[in-house]
Amino acid sequence: MLLDVAKLGEEVLRKKAEPVAEINDEIRALVEDMFETMIEKDGVGLAAPQIGKSLRLFVVIADDDVRRVFINPQIIKTSTEVGEYDEGCLSIPQVYETIVRPLEVTVQAYNEKGRPFTLEADGLLARIIQHEYDHLDGILYIDRGDKTFAEKTENQFKKRAERAAQKAKEKAAKQAKIAAKIAAKEKKTSGK
Repeated sequence: MLLDVAKLGEEVLRKKAEPVAEINDEIRALVEDMFETMIEKDGVGLAAPQIGKSLRLFVVIADDDVRRVFINPQIIKTSTEVGEYDEGCLSIPQVYETIVRPLEVTVQAYNEKGRPFTLEADGLLARIIQHEYDHLDGILYIDRGDKTFAEKTENQFKKRAERAAQKAKEKAAKQAKIAAKIAAKEKKTSGK
């Protein structure tokens, strides 16, 4: 099932996510829905807060095409060597910024079967893990870049949300007006 992706400005993206209490069928179904949503939207990673669930869980498919699930992850080590990369995010569509992150990362987590694992990652996979892990702590990639760019992006998305809310309000008012006209017409016709 395709899920709605939260956009910049939605509160869930700024909250520290709660640990997953139990890895059960409900969590496994959520994982499948997250993969389906991520693939449909051409993403490489998706964290639970991005789909409105404040849980410490994310899914990844990097350049090796392996489906990976990280439940209650902990980054236990990062390299001192860093690199730059233009990052984007499904929650901040069509906005990219060069972000500096460690080139290697070691993470411990549980998979969807409840089995613990440790993974040493480098390259794109290491970057995706760090990006998605940040989501679990309410951090967005724009927070790790230029502050002016982050403010400009936040304002841009705030204005978009305000415009969408105004359009929805106008549409609801128009529909209410039409419904009132229909009701008045029906009343008039039934009164004859």
